[in-house]
Amino acid sequence: MDLFEKLKPNELAAEAMEKGIYPYFHALETRQDIQVVMEGKRRIMLGSNNYLGLTNNPEVIEAGKKALDQYGSGCSGSRFLNGTLKMHLELEEELADFLHKEAVVTFPSGFQSNLGIISALAGRHDYILCDRENHASIYDGCRLSQATMLRYRHGDMADLEKKLKEIPDTAGCLIVTDGVFSMGGDIANLPEIVRLARQYRARIMVDDAHGLGVLGEGGRGTPSYYGLEDEIDVYMGTFSKSLASLGGYMASSKFIADHVRHNSRPFIFAASIPPASCACALASLRVLKKEPWRVQRLKDISNYVQKGLTERAIPHKLTSVPIIPIYTHDPENTLIMAKRAYDGGVYVNPVLPPATPMTECLLRTSYMATHTDSILDEAMDILGNVLEGSK
Repeated sequence: MDLFEKLKPNELAAEAMEKGIYPYFHALETRQDIQVVMEGKRRIMLGSNNYLGLTNNPEVIEAGKKALDQYGSGCSGSRFLNGTLKMHLELEEELADFLHKEAVVTFPSGFQSNLGIISALAGRHDYILCDRENHASIYDGCRLSQATMLRYRHGDMADLEKKLKEIPDTAGCLIVTDGVFSMGGDIANLPEIVRLARQYRARIMVDDAHGLGVLGEGGRGTPSYYGLEDEIDVYMGTFSKSLASLGGYMASSKFIADHVRHNSRPFIFAASIPPASCACALASLRVLKKEPWRVQRLKDISNYVQKGLTERAIPHKLTSVPIIPIYTHDPENTLIMAKRAYDGGVYVNPVLPPATPMTECLLRTSYMATHTDSILDEAMDILGNVLEGSK
């Protein structure tokens, strides 16, 4: 049998293309900002993870330029061999200090971070407890580890405890959860997860990709938000969101960090973060530390948008973070609404199965600390008109 005979086109994508409502791969012609030019037209950006608005920050951009001049365009090797820059070590040290952890290990991407961390910490005879709505990279990290993965219902602590009771006393156990869930914007119940982990002798890993720069003291993330920094064994995060660059990290004890550095195949056998990306992440971290108003502004924006959507009778989910889902229910209606919003001048992200159940599709809106009230009002007016036309 020919390998490619079983390949089939994506039916949903093909149908959306045929109907003119295909929502993906729109090309940006300007920088990632609160307003962009996309395919020749101005669009208000409500679909970016650039939470702190630092992709256009002059200090961040200048740091990237200087790194290109000093180090060149790439490292041409892994961190394990010739690919460690002094700047990598500076970034790890400053981030560890900021997160109140002993050590940080950086990876070329956030996705690769989860692959590398989970596969290094858990093995064939271990168990991983995974929230059903965790990011895809967590699922792939679990598969790579060859540990037994048990999924618990999203945010359901009773179901998590039920699964914990099934694990043999002789097996190692790791509970992995998103801190802030990227689609729904809800926050993990870390206090209860910590309680259960203590009771059943499990370790805890939090994927805080959408928590860093958003929650906690000075933007330190979900564990800080709950005051549980010392209770979480491993933090994972990315540089592609609040820190306006590319790459990922693990924050932990020195013992765990050293183990991962010497046992994680996705770390050992991958080229290191390029100089410009490393410099931009480090500069973004420094801006975050000296400009905590950005974190407060995100909170204020979240409240402002929640109020504005309610006033315009736009059905949405109440959240405490700058991720606010707007309900559109079935896939085709979601694609139609996303297309109408796009044509009206607002970019949002349609969320479809398998990311959501078939009847719970939504438009994911997300916000930046640099959004102005006037821009937000304009965007919400457009969305209100779009959704009113669908009734």
